[in-house]
Amino acid sequence: MTIGVAAAGTASFALLYAPQPVLAQLAADYGLQPGGASLAVGVATGALALAVLPMALLAGFVGRRRLIVVSICVSVAIGLLLPLAPSYSVLLAMRALQGAAIAGLAGIGAALLADRLGRAGVAAAVGAMIAGNTLGGMLGRLLSGLSVDSLGWRGALAVVAGFSLICVVVTIIALPAAPAADAAVEPHGRRPSVWAGMRAAMRHPELGVQYAVAFLAMGAFVALYNVVGFRLTGAPFDLSPGLASLVFLTYALGAVSSAVTGVLTRRAGRRRVLIGALFVTAAGTALTVPDALPLVVAGFGVLTIGFFAAHAVANGWTAAAASREARGQASGLYTTCYYLGSSLGGTAGSVVFGVAGWSWLVGAVMLWLILAAVMAGWWGRSRPAAGTEPVTIRVNAL
Repeated sequence: MTIGVAAAGTASFALLYAPQPVLAQLAADYGLQPGGASLAVGVATGALALAVLPMALLAGFVGRRRLIVVSICVSVAIGLLLPLAPSYSVLLAMRALQGAAIAGLAGIGAALLADRLGRAGVAAAVGAMIAGNTLGGMLGRLLSGLSVDSLGWRGALAVVAGFSLICVVVTIIALPAAPAADAAVEPHGRRPSVWAGMRAAMRHPELGVQYAVAFLAMGAFVALYNVVGFRLTGAPFDLSPGLASLVFLTYALGAVSSAVTGVLTRRAGRRRVLIGALFVTAAGTALTVPDALPLVVAGFGVLTIGFFAAHAVANGWTAAAASREARGQASGLYTTCYYLGSSLGGTAGSVVFGVAGWSWLVGAVMLWLILAAVMAGWWGRSRPAAGTEPVTIRVNAL
């Protein structure tokens, strides 16, 4: 079960962010500005955000295991067809469908593990799933970035799709067949509680702050990663796309950061750690301004550490603050805002870079991060800071 879901996460998130390192090549091929090229990422993450909650509801009718298998098969099939897209508009339409398909795993993977493994085994299994998501996000970027020099962007995307196909085969073999109860429709008597939980998740101001933090911080993070390839392959660095893609190795630092955040949160409280993490992200962003490659790489390392820590705290805060009946809906809304931030913020940041350059992008991103920190601080002052209780952290991979 654990291997199957981890392999599904690896395939899904490799496909989701595979175009990010080749945006400069897409722009050159189709005559696009950075903002237009970034839509290759933005439409997929936006479609994922909008499809998370509908997919979670659909799983109650068709079964979680079946939905996951169908979703990843569809996303890989689209990935194999992407290099054949005859136009950029067709490519964007295919990416939107691919993002919606990936939502089938993103929205229900953890729930499937909890149902099948129970409390005793779910913690380790969810950790393995998160590791697969993280590994997939990094490998997808690296495989496409390292392949584009010799194969072009179409060949690079095909390489990622081929890798993901192998992962899907592993998933189909490893995931045990669903018991009959898994495909059962949710009892009618429980449906009103679902909508009551949704209302509670939307009206709670403490949860609203976490949704805003997810939107702003993720938008800032993806905006920087969307256009770093443009900056590093242009003057004054003039790196090859393959060398420029190595900056995505800093992404691995996020796994370490999110792993230790729980300990810091229990000691210092959620509010302090969240605000501190957002300012670390802003500090790393500021480091990237000088035209010095070591500082740019170091800055991306620091901002990645800060972002993943902030995301882990906000995600855990959402789970802790939501009532029992609203916990699932709150998690879904957090995930929706998280990927909407990726879509809208990532695209907006790319437009800023295309019009005004890197320094203006850094300024915009830092404003978003400061706004998120102010909101977190405002809520923390309005009530005693929580954080001494155990925190459940479920990190969505990028």
